[in-house]
Amino acid sequence: MEIVLAVVLLSFVMFVALTVRAVRAVKRGVERTGREVRRSLSDTALRARAAQPGLTGEVARTRRELRSSIDSTRAVLRAGSSDDPALREALGLLDQLHGHARQLDRELDVLMAGEPDRARIAARLPELRERADRIRNSADSLRFAAQDRAHRHDTDALDALHQQIDIEAGALRHWAPATPPPDSTPPVGPEPGTGPARLSAKFRRRPQGTG
Repeated sequence: MEIVLAVVLLSFVMFVALTVRAVRAVKRGVERTGREVRRSLSDTALRARAAQPGLTGEVARTRRELRSSIDSTRAVLRAGSSDDPALREALGLLDQLHGHARQLDRELDVLMAGEPDRARIAARLPELRERADRIRNSADSLRFAAQDRAHRHDTDALDALHQQIDIEAGALRHWAPATPPPDSTPPVGPEPGTGPARLSAKFRRRPQGTG
């Protein structure tokens, strides 16, 4: 009876654990989907405002350029980070840089949507623009370095492959004709003069005549 109760209790605990894990996974999926939807709506609104002239359009373009630089750099670093520890370290630096970019994006958002005084917008925009340029330049430097690293790795691998192919091709072009080994025995055949003609002459009947 105690064994049955232990099995039932263990099954219940496992069921609860699996249920909690499933709920957490669903929650993370919902949160990720919500973030993606909000980001998509925000990008659409920024794209529309960036097409406008004047200060509002300039603020929107600054935010779009900043986001694009961070997102593009993250995509490049993630593409090779699974096989390259250096790129994983670069991703850590990009995460720190992204924190500054988010803070600046919030300031630009407040300036674009919540500041009615255009003179204040014009006064603050140069400083915010300079910060955005510094963040974007740092992100671009990481991305360009990662791209150069990947290109160099591919070039080195291709050069090594070409060398192997050249060696193999040279080996295929040089071959020696097949020769029998030195201790091989020649094929056995009839000795000279022991063919059918000599045997028939041996048993040929002598001609009748003087005896």
